[in-house]
Amino acid sequence: MKTLKYGISILGAALLAACGGGDSPHGTLIESPVLLATLTKAQFDGGPLVGLSGKAKCDVKVVSINYLTPGVKGESSNASGVLLLPSGADCTAAAPLVAYAKGTDVQKPRTLANPADGETFLLAAMYASQGYAVVATDYLGFAKSSHSYHPYLHADTEASSVIDSIRAARNAVSSQGASLNGKVMLTGYSQGGHASMAAHRAIEKSLSSEINVVAGAHLAGPYNLSGSMQLPNAIAGYQFFVPYLVTAWQKIYGNLYSDVKTAFKAPYADGIESLLPNPTLDYITLVTSGKLPGGGTPNQARDALFQPAFITDITANANNAVVAAAKKNDLLDWSPKSPLMLCGGSGDPTVPPAVHQAVMKAAFDAKGLTNVRSVDVDATIQYLHGTELATDPMTYYGNYHGTYEPPLCHAEAKKEFDKVK
Repeated sequence: MKTLKYGISILGAALLAACGGGDSPHGTLIESPVLLATLTKAQFDGGPLVGLSGKAKCDVKVVSINYLTPGVKGESSNASGVLLLPSGADCTAAAPLVAYAKGTDVQKPRTLANPADGETFLLAAMYASQGYAVVATDYLGFAKSSHSYHPYLHADTEASSVIDSIRAARNAVSSQGASLNGKVMLTGYSQGGHASMAAHRAIEKSLSSEINVVAGAHLAGPYNLSGSMQLPNAIAGYQFFVPYLVTAWQKIYGNLYSDVKTAFKAPYADGIESLLPNPTLDYITLVTSGKLPGGGTPNQARDALFQPAFITDITANANNAVVAAAKKNDLLDWSPKSPLMLCGGSGDPTVPPAVHQAVMKAAFDAKGLTNVRSVDVDATIQYLHGTELATDPMTYYGNYHGTYEPPLCHAEAKKEFDKVK
């Protein structure tokens, strides 16, 4: 999907102080927002994204936030994140708010409240430097969150983390001399596409009088999780994403396996349930330290990690608990009222659009919806990186989902948001 952990009594005191000793609405700030830095227009105009974002209109304030949001069981918890605010003489008008959900992160201490973070800079360049305010959550279990684990690809808490970040942003902007115009756009990439879609669904279902969502742009997200369980071949990055998902859902639902060793093979079974997110290891060092398998094909990683009977039961047993958990977190069951855009690249080896984006679009089409469009950026990726595809396909596909696809889909999202801002 290095950490700042609160002791239980310390966190409890902080929450009670923020709540005045009683229940507090979610999204309440439990720390004063802190201005970390101001990124200048010159920094954006001299950066690698200017060709997609256009020349910057605004400087951008980078502000840290820490706010209340419920845990998996509805218990009081918190999440941190970042607020990006357009600033400068030409950027004083009330701004529309983009709520963003990040992609899969394996490093527990990482926060988007970091001016040097690449994902934060992308959001600042694409949106905040163009006059949008942006709020981005770190999710439960990361950075300053007290939650004991990250509920990976759990639609309900992804949604609540995003929704409460919107409330937190509204509570924080005045302290930074800014204001919002009331319009909210939702977006996220990869895991974040699933999270932003879940938040979009939850808001339109029960919070539309509080949060005025005017558009959603959900990017390269795994919306059809139960369908992905039936794939005969493993996805790229399997050794990170699937153990993450299985161990998180085991904590949430409690029935994916009776003993960790019936699901995972040695040596990975030992420690796997507390491995992700990790306080010190990143994608590379998780492999080089031997905590997860590396090298070979995705299928070889799958076969090294999981017991054969566990994998076979997922595809053969109609009542399999992993598939049942996946169905609880599918996002195919709703009809958006506001404009919605899906974006991905058809060559994505990690979140294949044929399994997720196309199935999601077909589900919307079956409901007769006309406010949904689907964008495929694969042709642009091939145009920009075709030489690499021809000469070094391993590197090409290794960079596809994490490097090549995101900025192109964010550019498409901004086009969508510009129509309604």
